[in-house]
Amino acid sequence: MNRYEPIPIDDYQRMTSEPTRPHVSFTRTNTVAIMATAFEPIRWTVDGYVPEGLSVLAGRQKLGKTWLAIDWALAVATGGYAMGSVECEAGDVLYIDMENGPRRIQRRIATLYPNAEDRPDLSRLEWVTDAPALDKGFIEALDGWRQSVRQPRLVIIDVLQRIKPAGNASRNSYENDYAAWSPLQRWATEHGIAIVGLHHTRKGGADDPLESLSGSNGLSACADTTLVLDRDSSGTTLYVRGRDVDEKETAMLFSGGLWTITGDAAAVRRTTERSAILDALEGADEPMSPGEIAIAASMKRNNVDYLLHQMGKAGEVLKAGRGKYVHPDRKDLLSGNDDAGGAKNAKKQRNGEDRRSIPEEPVEDEGFALDLVNDADLSGGHDIPKNDEPLRSEAKKPEASQTTAEPNQDKGLPDGQRTDLSVLSDLSGGDPLEGNLSPKDNSTSVLEWSARAKALLQSGGMSVGSGKGKTLTSEGVALFREMIDAGCSPTVAGRVVGITKQSACTRAKKLREAAHG
Repeated sequence: MNRYEPIPIDDYQRMTSEPTRPHVSFTRTNTVAIMATAFEPIRWTVDGYVPEGLSVLAGRQKLGKTWLAIDWALAVATGGYAMGSVECEAGDVLYIDMENGPRRIQRRIATLYPNAEDRPDLSRLEWVTDAPALDKGFIEALDGWRQSVRQPRLVIIDVLQRIKPAGNASRNSYENDYAAWSPLQRWATEHGIAIVGLHHTRKGGADDPLESLSGSNGLSACADTTLVLDRDSSGTTLYVRGRDVDEKETAMLFSGGLWTITGDAAAVRRTTERSAILDALEGADEPMSPGEIAIAASMKRNNVDYLLHQMGKAGEVLKAGRGKYVHPDRKDLLSGNDDAGGAKNAKKQRNGEDRRSIPEEPVEDEGFALDLVNDADLSGGHDIPKNDEPLRSEAKKPEASQTTAEPNQDKGLPDGQRTDLSVLSDLSGGDPLEGNLSPKDNSTSVLEWSARAKALLQSGGMSVGSGKGKTLTSEGVALFREMIDAGCSPTVAGRVVGITKQSACTRAKKLREAAHG
């Protein structure tokens, strides 16, 4: 058998004409070698905002992108301050402006430096008003400028769309954009020069600032740094994110052609919103709820809730009760209290727990008792609301010898009923009052009031009607006021005359207010 079979002539010619494919392998670097290498630090053109490499400055039309780019160019060319506060190292700058001619450039420089005598040396800033596309010699022209100047630092392209090459129909938009800008990014990184390309944002914006750039994501993916200039109801901000820069958002102010940094955007917004909250509270004539503040300050309710919590801890607002706030200069709205805890004291006074504000002297107001008698809301029987918890006196539980007395066998009273403290339970239908009396309650005066109340009940002179429609007569009101004036707690006085604790506390509050004028 012949081991050597003939090869067809066509196969032989193809084998001899095709070059041999070279062997391909990776160029590898060990981690130890990388860590031992001393790399040069990142070169910042505008510290914290524009490092070396390709950066994109995007924003809506006529928002001031060009003015901001000119600000950076002038700061670098003169070794001055960008945005009013960022010191820049001096270097050579090339501004490629394909939207504005020399006339407009001159006018803008004159706006920034109206006095020619005070104008700094701008010889290191050069302008180009026409340039080829990226695939038509743009990189070669850039390299020629780089080699012609002493210290190339910054190139600004206004706008990127003017140098963008035509796409390839076989690629999608992302692939076309990434392939188009890659040579520019590679050149900037290789030579340590900052290139800032101006670009537009799409209408409607996006949740992520990088998603707001017009076109595909290929540009933001290729760029080393992306800056987005935006404006909303809170003001103008400059957002920055990149490979070598910390993500941040800066509040900006534009005036007379100059951009100025006013601070961290979040802090400035908080300061503005806090001022709006304080303005709303200062102009109010009563404590305000978070919902009312949100409406008055034209703010979102969630923001108001968060800021009120923070401002409360810092003492910037005062609480005036549950869910109510006042301005720190409007302590007059805290029911006469001089501190943020005054709301709690006011609540105690409303509930009758704080008897310090009850007048010691009788109130000379002839019409007051009649008003109380005719006020249906302040009257009622023994129906106590479910949520109406018993008031707890600050006084100690009275001694047993002080809360009992010998029965008074009055012939006109039912058998077994006594005119001592136990009669209060019988009159009100409630629990015995032991433990609920103040020092002044625990006296022989209570026995006298009880006896008078019982007599009024039997004669029908205590109240009119029954149940929830019960209303105290003038005699019942006079007895209640006498007890309060003598220092008796509203709970005990209410039980004596047969009204609910809530009604008793309300009556006591009105007596106190009348006494204070």
